[in-house]
Amino acid sequence: MKVLLTRPQGRNQAMEEQLALNGVAYLVTPLLDITATSEAFNQSSLLHTDNLLFISTNAVKFAAQKLQHFPSHCRYFAVGQATADSLSQFNIHAYTSPDSSQDSEGLLSLPQLQHVENQNFLIIRGVGGRETLAEQLTARGAKVNYWQVYQRTTPALNGHDIYRQWQSFGIDTIVVTSGEILSNLVNLAPKESFAWLRSCHIIVPSNRVEIQAKAMGLSHITNANGANTQATLTSLGINLL
Repeated sequence: MKVLLTRPQGRNQAMEEQLALNGVAYLVTPLLDITATSEAFNQSSLLHTDNLLFISTNAVKFAAQKLQHFPSHCRYFAVGQATADSLSQFNIHAYTSPDSSQDSEGLLSLPQLQHVENQNFLIIRGVGGRETLAEQLTARGAKVNYWQVYQRTTPALNGHDIYRQWQSFGIDTIVVTSGEILSNLVNLAPKESFAWLRSCHIIVPSNRVEIQAKAMGLSHITNANGANTQATLTSLGINLL
């Protein structure tokens, strides 16, 4: 097995360490760039917020850079265990999606989000994220606002060059941790390399991204039910060391 890691720059270290400890060859090619937005935020408005909902680890990272402190009066929610783990580094306990559905839909199934009439939610996310959470919470009677703390861009890569590099290295397994990364992976593929891509084992983080991968013509897919290191290693048949 030879693994391709595709998370943004600086986000692959934990997987790199574990693959190296287990003697698994790998390459790192970030297929997504993440940068902070300039969107201002009035921290005093948090006084009127009941719930803070973080979409991703990047949401935690960039919010922490902008906030003086995380408010203590709010309930915290996190899409996925990796996001909850990021919040725990700030001594914050967050309700998170169940192991069987580490995505927005899983989070919405929590009992804590069933009766939210007149509660104020602030969803902290990247620019242009999905609307599912806001739509469902609004339908349940909540008041929802966004704080968009980061933006995603596609790295300037030459598809022919990187696919040639991956094939020469012998990559047969690709770890994808978001729908955006999956889209970039497929969109960069030269026509003559798509059959090779279809032969690779694609690790995805959620039911939604699994469906997306199948719609894009990929077939050898494993849903890790999470984007965190433990879930990814388990899907690869590797023990955490």
